[in-house]
Amino acid sequence: MHENKNDAQTSKVFYHPIEASIRWAGLLRYEQVILASASSPRNLPQSLDCPRWGELRLYTERIYDGILNGELPFGRDGITTRDTTLIDSPHLTVRHVDLKRWMHQHYPEQRPGFLFSRIERIAHPFITLEIGQAMLVERLAMKSALDQSKRRIRDLQEKHEALLKQSAVIPACAQCPISDRAEATYLNIIGGMLELMLGQSPSGKSYSSFKTQEAVVSALVAHHSGVMGIAERTLNGKFATARRRLHSATL
Repeated sequence: MHENKNDAQTSKVFYHPIEASIRWAGLLRYEQVILASASSPRNLPQSLDCPRWGELRLYTERIYDGILNGELPFGRDGITTRDTTLIDSPHLTVRHVDLKRWMHQHYPEQRPGFLFSRIERIAHPFITLEIGQAMLVERLAMKSALDQSKRRIRDLQEKHEALLKQSAVIPACAQCPISDRAEATYLNIIGGMLELMLGQSPSGKSYSSFKTQEAVVSALVAHHSGVMGIAERTLNGKFATARRRLHSATL
């Protein structure tokens, strides 16, 4: 992939510090205005009608800081020397390769286009402390959400297993034959309730509006049709058995 044409045009073999900081701040279109406003390479005005002026001043100070601390090689007109008398000279220069190496080592989060190709900026992204902390917080949040999801899955699995066990037990119990004693109890209750519904008080007043067993059966079928056991034939059979059981028990 080719480099961006504009970035390639801003690159040089060597730079005066102010030229490098101008490119670093992305202010090349203001270069002539900036150079005209500087009385010396290191004496920049506190303010200027130019965007990101504070950044440009900071980048200039960083470059001179690197030079003064022996981190960034410097020279005259592109020739590297150790002549400290050049520090305040307008002829002071830093080579492109030295500036790139210095920035990569001391300011790895900075990858301006005049020093680094587009491929280098994409292939080697820098993660700042703030970004790293944000990623860590996000990772912890995702881990917490994952743990909660795992717990919910375990709870659902346990409930599912319990339901499976319950579903296996219920049919088995439904098929268990009722004991003779329990059957006699149920029939006596049914027979007693039926006799009461069709019976009268000592004064001759009916306990209910039902006059016959058939009327009770018809009402049950009308109100609960479709329910297991609620069918005319079944009810008549059960009622007859219940009444006989009750009469035999009272004899």
